[in-house]
Amino acid sequence: MTTHTARGRLSLTGSLFIGYVLLLTVALAAVGTLWAVHLDRATDRQYSERVLSVARSVAVMPEVADGLRSSEPSVVLDPIADHVSAATGADFVVIASPDGIRHTHPDKDLIGRTVSTPPGPAAEGVEWSGVEEGTQGRTVRAKIPVFSGGGSVNGGDARGEVVGYVSLGILTSSAATEARESVPAILGMVAVVLVLGVCGAWVLSRQVRTKTYGLEPADITALLESREALLYAVREGVLAVDRADRLVLANPPVRDMLGLPDDAEGRHLDELGLSERVRDIVSGDDPGDDRLLLAGNRILVANRMPVRVRGEDAGAVVTLRDRTELDRLTGELDGARTVTRGLRAQTHEFANRVHTVAGLLELGAYDEARSYLADLSATHTRTSTDISEHVCDPGVAALTIAKSAQASEMGVDLRLSPMTSVPALDRKVRSDALLVLGNLVDNALDAVASTPHGWVELMVRLHTADSGLPHDLLEIRVTDSGQGVADDVAEEIFRLGFTTKASRDGGTRGLGLALVKQVCESREGSVEMEAPDADEGAVFTACLPVPAAVVPS
Repeated sequence: MTTHTARGRLSLTGSLFIGYVLLLTVALAAVGTLWAVHLDRATDRQYSERVLSVARSVAVMPEVADGLRSSEPSVVLDPIADHVSAATGADFVVIASPDGIRHTHPDKDLIGRTVSTPPGPAAEGVEWSGVEEGTQGRTVRAKIPVFSGGGSVNGGDARGEVVGYVSLGILTSSAATEARESVPAILGMVAVVLVLGVCGAWVLSRQVRTKTYGLEPADITALLESREALLYAVREGVLAVDRADRLVLANPPVRDMLGLPDDAEGRHLDELGLSERVRDIVSGDDPGDDRLLLAGNRILVANRMPVRVRGEDAGAVVTLRDRTELDRLTGELDGARTVTRGLRAQTHEFANRVHTVAGLLELGAYDEARSYLADLSATHTRTSTDISEHVCDPGVAALTIAKSAQASEMGVDLRLSPMTSVPALDRKVRSDALLVLGNLVDNALDAVASTPHGWVELMVRLHTADSGLPHDLLEIRVTDSGQGVADDVAEEIFRLGFTTKASRDGGTRGLGLALVKQVCESREGSVEMEAPDADEGAVFTACLPVPAAVVPS
């Protein structure tokens, strides 16, 4: 997908690049400023410690104490002060009496005069350091008392009285000059880091462009909105899993189909309470197209499509279609086809019988023809009467007659149990009953089709709540004389896809009993295979709870 940035507007990568550079510039400016301020303060602290240390060293010199007590202090002390100043780089070394009379000074004309700044605590035997304005200018200075017996306050060995003090200082301009000399190094380092940061910002913006496939924010927003609209608009369920089988996407239809919790996304398939078949299809353990599965009272068709990104497995997308109504309609259509086949068989049989009667009449066997017609009429009347007496619901009666004709065509004896009693049913109940009845009878007919003298017995009975049940119960029991079902597969026959018959038509098999189980369980009923008697192959019993309100009185 190719996008074009509107004229006059920066692209996403351009905006990110400029933003990175501006942010880096501001950060480096702040860091450089803090670095310079810290260096300036460190320099001031260094100079304060320096003048304090040198002044203490001068104050404890015996020559200084002796000079201050001599008759001409300046003659003794001035050479010492000049030597110390030259050796330490101090801008001035002033040795004065407690009352502030200078005995030394860089400006010899000021010797013997009163100091420009008061002695302060030094005249009282207390050390002091700080910044003051003097004759040399603004200086960082220290004032240290000189004791007659030697020693110092800092060393804790001061002896005697205060005979003077030493004032030593360095101009603040000298300290500022040293700090300014470090500025080019700071600016150079900031510039190098800025250049490296700009290069890194450019590389990062290129990577962002690659990751977003060159899409601008508006394009990404449009794609996201389109995806959300598509996922929420389709009726099919769509879910996606990553390579670790964690759910990363599920639209509302699939949440409803599978009963997923609200916090399903991000969780592993094993944590979602899905059936084993659903997990097998979603994880890819059960590959193939149009896989059928049962979820609650739904029949779903699933298709799984693996997803590969840059040649690597990135998970899969699974689509689910609800085929419940389609299969119900298909079941009703199969019932109609059964009726049609039964009518076709009856038509064929009727034509044969008419031809038989015509032949008898042609031969002049009138008595035999009359007897043959009487037997046919009695048999037809007996079958119709038997069904109509026990089955009052027209749908169930029609399906029973059709299955009877189908069984007759297959050479199977379909019997109606004398315990059968079916009143008129509600449309919904009738639809479920026809699906269960049709599938169970079809399975029984298939089971005995190849058995000589095979038979199938059908019993449909509505048990009312008057018999002690909590609600009305429609029981459908189908017994056949086939080979039965092996014990090792008795628990599997109701599983979707399981079949003991070869697929002769290439279609999907193993769905009938699964549908029967689904219909029964959707009504909170049951279906089970009972242990047969010696002359029976299999007995299937389905129970459908029927609310009393839906049974016509």
